[in-house]
Amino acid sequence: MSEQINITLPDGSIRKYAAGVSSMDIALSISEGLARNVLAAKVNGQVWDATRPITSDANVQLLTWNDTEGKATFWHSSAHLLAEAIEALYPGTKFGIGPAIETGFYYDIDLGGKTFSQDDFKKVEDKMLELARQKNDYKRSEVSKADAITYFTEKNDEYKLELIDGLEDGQITFYEQGSFTDLCRGPHIPNTGFIKAAKIMNVAGAYWRGDEKRPMLTRVYAVTFPKQKELDEYIHLLEEAKKRDHRKLGKELELFTFSEKVGQGLPLWLPKGALLRERLESFLRRAQVRAGYSPVVTPHIGGKQLYITSGHWEKYGKDSFQPILTPEEGEEFMLKPMNCPHHCEIYKSRPRSYRELPLRLAEFGTVYRYEQSGELHGLTRVRGFTQDDAHIFCRGDQVKDEFKRVIDLVQYVFRSLGFENYSAQISLRDPEKPEKYFGSDDDWNKAESAIIEAAAEKGLNTVTELGEAAFYGPKLDFMVKDALGRKWQLGTIQVDYQLPQRFDLEYMGSDGGKHRPVMIHRAPFGSLERFIAILIENTAGNFPLWLSPDQIAVLPISEKYQDFANDVFLQLQEADIRGYVDHRDEKIGRKIRDAEVNKLPYMLIVGEKEQEERKVSVRRKGQGDLGQMPLEEFIAHFKSEVQGTIATFGS
Repeated sequence: MSEQINITLPDGSIRKYAAGVSSMDIALSISEGLARNVLAAKVNGQVWDATRPITSDANVQLLTWNDTEGKATFWHSSAHLLAEAIEALYPGTKFGIGPAIETGFYYDIDLGGKTFSQDDFKKVEDKMLELARQKNDYKRSEVSKADAITYFTEKNDEYKLELIDGLEDGQITFYEQGSFTDLCRGPHIPNTGFIKAAKIMNVAGAYWRGDEKRPMLTRVYAVTFPKQKELDEYIHLLEEAKKRDHRKLGKELELFTFSEKVGQGLPLWLPKGALLRERLESFLRRAQVRAGYSPVVTPHIGGKQLYITSGHWEKYGKDSFQPILTPEEGEEFMLKPMNCPHHCEIYKSRPRSYRELPLRLAEFGTVYRYEQSGELHGLTRVRGFTQDDAHIFCRGDQVKDEFKRVIDLVQYVFRSLGFENYSAQISLRDPEKPEKYFGSDDDWNKAESAIIEAAAEKGLNTVTELGEAAFYGPKLDFMVKDALGRKWQLGTIQVDYQLPQRFDLEYMGSDGGKHRPVMIHRAPFGSLERFIAILIENTAGNFPLWLSPDQIAVLPISEKYQDFANDVFLQLQEADIRGYVDHRDEKIGRKIRDAEVNKLPYMLIVGEKEQEERKVSVRRKGQGDLGQMPLEEFIAHFKSEVQGTIATFGS
């Protein structure tokens, strides 16, 4: 009788199987319907092929299209199918890497001088589906390094050979489906037949391994689905998303612009956009005052030694803007990549007592990071951005409570701005790569425990990601979905035992001795630029009334009523209501249409009757005409609506 092993399923039930059973066999033993949908499996926390044998006791979770890991496996397998189709149509193509991404997958290819454009998309899609219908299995095989080198030498593929060079013998696997074989760690779906719909989205240039000194490859972006209907729905979503694209709306609403002369990734905020930023900052400043934060301001540059001390130079120096040299020999400055080292120096500016802690220092600080030009995207990825940064210096016994207070603040911000579709990610160190992090295991264990316990006590639904911690500490990242369903990190809270040590920060304890504070980094918005980009797309530019740069437009029917319109607008300004008077020599219908295109929340129309009765005709975007009312009544109505959309933090 073959050896029996115990398989523990997610519901806690335990089933016995013969050693060598596959996850697909387990699915079949439960139901054939389930087996038809299994794409891969998570075995003891690692994603495996559903057909891979399990030889010892294990925890097994069957993965389908509805699981993030299942979808990623589907798309990575689709990247291999794309490569097979391209190799069939363009013999001699060399292949770089082909990972799954959040909205599908891509493959970097070297066509050897051949061109690949939108005209080629359809034939590659058709070839992919032709190959998919063959239902070829994805076959995994372990290969020696020598054999792997021989295989790709014969194919004259220097990109795969370079990847193999970085691998250890005994760690190399190939995957084969149909006529295509690739160097790959896996996992993959059982066979190509699961792929029913394919669409190539676009092509772009991409330097090999992100190095501008290396060859430029063609990056083919694509997406696949298990049903044609799902692809059709996705294409429809894309069309809707185009209408909400923050780059498009930012231009139309005159919020921001970019200039090649100023530099890539460096946004210029136009008057309306600057007003939007100012309102967001004022909103958070008020909440921070109530939460006990003190404002500080630091320079846009700092001496290089500051970042050597913090560790940022060691970890990110090569990828940052390079040091600024001055006429003074040996003097070097850096554009500020982080605000935290400056705040450490503020803390250290005089002796501190335990009675002062927690000390909460807050700043809207602009930082600069040299993102690769190919990674820049509107406001979501830029080279200069403003963080709503704060650093809390506290005692060890205060960490968890302070962390929970910050969670409250982040949730207040999201709630006030209509961000309901978000998740919380606990980002921990990678235990297999200790060289990536500073500090002792004891400090890391305390920091990680504080985050896990605080998130649980606040009732957050969290996912845990290993290897996503900062080099100085673990963090809780708030991931918000945009109109396309893509996840963006906005708010973040981090626990840090390392920078207080590196900057030799101290406080005098109640016992009269010197102690080391713990540092909590937090930014509810994260990047103000990215936050505004997602806000634009989530609202389609229809901002909450309190936030809208222009809240009203006063529309005189003709020039005879311009003086009355000006008088109305003056009273609105005195009530702190923002907007303008449309004095153009246009018909009232055109003025209304233009105000709606510009997404004005309120329009106040004034003519002969309104002037005689000292009233305004009110039109609300999305609601239509609200009728005539005295201006004082409208102002009260307006204020009531504003108060109903935003509460005070802590109230």
